Amino acid sequence: MSVLSHLECARCGLHHDADQQQNVCHSCSSPLLARYDLTRVGRPTGDDSLWRYRGVLPVRGPDPAFSLGEGMTPLVPLPALSRALDAKILMKDESLIPTGSFKARGAAVGVARAKELGVKGIKMPTNGNAGAAWALYAARAGLRSVIAMPEDAPLITREEVEASGAELRIVPGTIADAAQAIKDVDLFDASTLKEPYRIEGKKTMGYEIVEQLGWRVPDVIVYPTGGGVGLIGIHKALNEMRELGWIDGPLPRLVAVQSTGCAPIVRAFDEGADESAFWDNAFTAAFGINVPKPLGDFIILRAINETNGTAIAVDDGQILEDRAECARLEGVFLCPEGAATISAVRALRGNGWLQADDEVVVLNTGAGIKYPGVRL
Repeated sequence: MSVLSHLECARCGLHHDADQQQNVCHSCSSPLLARYDLTRVGRPTGDDSLWRYRGVLPVRGPDPAFSLGEGMTPLVPLPALSRALDAKILMKDESLIPTGSFKARGAAVGVARAKELGVKGIKMPTNGNAGAAWALYAARAGLRSVIAMPEDAPLITREEVEASGAELRIVPGTIADAAQAIKDVDLFDASTLKEPYRIEGKKTMGYEIVEQLGWRVPDVIVYPTGGGVGLIGIHKALNEMRELGWIDGPLPRLVAVQSTGCAPIVRAFDEGADESAFWDNAFTAAFGINVPKPLGDFIILRAINETNGTAIAVDDGQILEDRAECARLEGVFLCPEGAATISAVRALRGNGWLQADDEVVVLNTGAGIKYPGVRL
């Protein structure tokens, strides 16, 4: 069972009651992180889903009938691309998860915990996949949902939201504009990092990578970064596993990948800043990482710096070329955000930051077929 103890502000450290509905820190309005009594956690057991890590998940009494089998996605070698780029690349393939993207991890845990705490409905802005996942899991839990997304979001994600019975609001602009469109809605705010439990579902990617490698860590993990919850979650998982004694030694170097059309984290990292500035006129074909200013930017930058990682921006043309090359060489149809990680490996091998013998895990965060409008 869960050994959740409290929630802790990621900025000021203030503790909050984990058994009350919470959004952000009462003192500084920063994201809250779930903390556990790790002395009571044993090795994972159970089926091959993310719920095998239930000891370090926040749901007090998980309902086995609620799960759609999310988690334990394959860690796939990419030998042809590895030869082409002179690198050792493994892909964590989230395209096979329910709703077609890694967002189902955060939705499964976040919705289950919301229902456990008495939430009757949720609202959130989205670039597409998160809204689709949360709307569908909310439907499964019997919760109301109101989802706002930019008008350029992938059509399939819009259809998923509508199919769930959620209220969908289509908004001109970016995810920041979508957030403004639901300020009037009196429901629990499940926006990125404005509730504490999405990150707990996402962190299971980190647990799985390590378990699938035989309880050891790769040298580098490359993550397409918009709101950055997955990267934050993986870093959180790695620190928890080190405290548990399941891993030791240096942590993997974490790489945040963005598009040159929207790269607030890269700019902040290059400038040595503690947080990012809003990115004007943001646009990228890798729509899931089109986030002009992540709420958790300071946590993302902290994770990169603490692991001696880096942040890199790649242009959309290269992303689409690498998406096509991966399909041609490996038979893997990446989502654009996943393709950005291949472009990052290409660039980081080119400038020498990555060495040929580095073991690199890239995250393909969703199914390529969800983006029919993005041309190869």
